Amino acid sequence: MNNNDDLTVIIDTGCANLNSVRFAFERLNANIKVTDDFDVIRSAARVVLPGVGTAGAAMAGLQQKGLVDLICSLTQPVMGVCLGMQMLASVSNEHGGRDSKAINCLGLVPTDIGDLDSKGLPLPHMGWNQINVSDHPLFEGIEDGSYVYFVHGYRAPISEYTLASCTYGENFSAAIGKGNFFGVQFHPEKSAAVGAKILQNFLNMGKAQ
Repeated sequence: MNNNDDLTVIIDTGCANLNSVRFAFERLNANIKVTDDFDVIRSAARVVLPGVGTAGAAMAGLQQKGLVDLICSLTQPVMGVCLGMQMLASVSNEHGGRDSKAINCLGLVPTDIGDLDSKGLPLPHMGWNQINVSDHPLFEGIEDGSYVYFVHGYRAPISEYTLASCTYGENFSAAIGKGNFFGVQFHPEKSAAVGAKILQNFLNMGKAQ
C-alpha cells in the first residue's frame, strides 16, 4: 500500500497549535504529516485545518500561501479545529474591525461567525463544557452531555449546519458541517478521552479501500 493511501495531513497554516494537534493524532498511531505542499494535501485520505488567533490573520495566511482555492477544491473529509472551523464559514466579524468590515472566510459552510453572547458570563469562553451531538460520523459513540474543552469568544449560531451544540450564555454551534467539510469549535486535542474518540472517528473516515 502506498504510504499516502491513509495519510492524514494537517495543513501548515503557520499557526501555533500545530504540534498539539499533531501529537494528539500521533497518540492514536495515525500516519500524520504537517505540510503546505499542494500535491501532498490533494492526495491525503483526510485533511485537518487548524487555527488560532484571529480570522483576519488566519485568512490572510491562507491567501499568502495560495491555499484558499486548494482547500475549497478538496473532496476528502476536511475537519477544521477551533478557528479552523470558523474559517469554513462564509464571513466572520472577528476583528472585522472598527470599520465593521466582515472578514471573508472560505464559504464552505454557509453560516456567519459572530460574537458569543455569554449573557454576562466571562469571555472568552474557556474551559470544559458539555455538548449535545448529532448522528454525524464524527460523533459516533459520543454521548450527549460529554465534556470537551473550549477557548473562544466568537461562535457559529445554531443552524441547519449545526452538528453539535453547547450553551454558554446562548446556545451555539459546537460543531458545524456541510458535505465533506466539517469542524469543531472546541479543542479535541485538549479534551481527554472524548476528544481522542472524536479524532479516532475522523481517522475512520476516508480510509483507503
